[in-house]
Amino acid sequence: MTTTLITGANKGLGHETARRLIAAGHTVYVGSRDAERGREAAERLGPRARAVRLDVTDDASVEAAVRAIEVDGGLDVLVNNAGIEARGPHNEVQGAADLTADTMREVFETNVFGTVRVLHAFLPLLGRSASPVVVNVSSGLASLTWVSDPDNHASGYPGVAYPASKTAVNMVTVQYAKAFPGMRINAVEPGFTKTDLNGNTGIQTVEEGAEIIVRMAQVGQDGPTGGYFDASGRLPW
Repeated sequence: MTTTLITGANKGLGHETARRLIAAGHTVYVGSRDAERGREAAERLGPRARAVRLDVTDDASVEAAVRAIEVDGGLDVLVNNAGIEARGPHNEVQGAADLTADTMREVFETNVFGTVRVLHAFLPLLGRSASPVVVNVSSGLASLTWVSDPDNHASGYPGVAYPASKTAVNMVTVQYAKAFPGMRINAVEPGFTKTDLNGNTGIQTVEEGAEIIVRMAQVGQDGPTGGYFDASGRLPW
């Protein structure tokens, strides 16, 4: 039996990923900052879903989640899905002229420090698995190649904090993959998916966006590690 934890799984891409992995036979811990929303999400997903309160910005919350999952039997797959974009009061993306250090810090606290916090805390449990896998949900906006290419759609995105945070997640992915060669650790780009993160401005469904997350959550020990992928294949850094 494969046991999986997904952060930010009470809605959006995380919830759809949980649904698909449960259908594939996984037991899934539905990580959620709000305990009640997590419980409701787990109930919708069925008996193979288990709610766990997990705020990636809070050490005590993450440590409590580790204890709960350890007592229950351990962990094979970690999907670092929780993330924020930090749009303005009118749902606008904040460009360089409006960016403040406080906004940058807020986005990095969840997207980067939260990813590292959860990874660090769950490494001992993952190390006991026969086939440990980590999927870090990144973004196409993390690609310096894409964003610096005026002919690529990603270059038109004016924001700074969100792409910078996801580029940092990509570097975290590469370095952790080298440090833990027995684990499969990859970053994925779901695509511009309609979710609360972007004010539901995305152009594809959560079913489409979850495809690459689900695929990389199921890689075997002969699968890739330290890579950056979307549904079509490897992406340029």
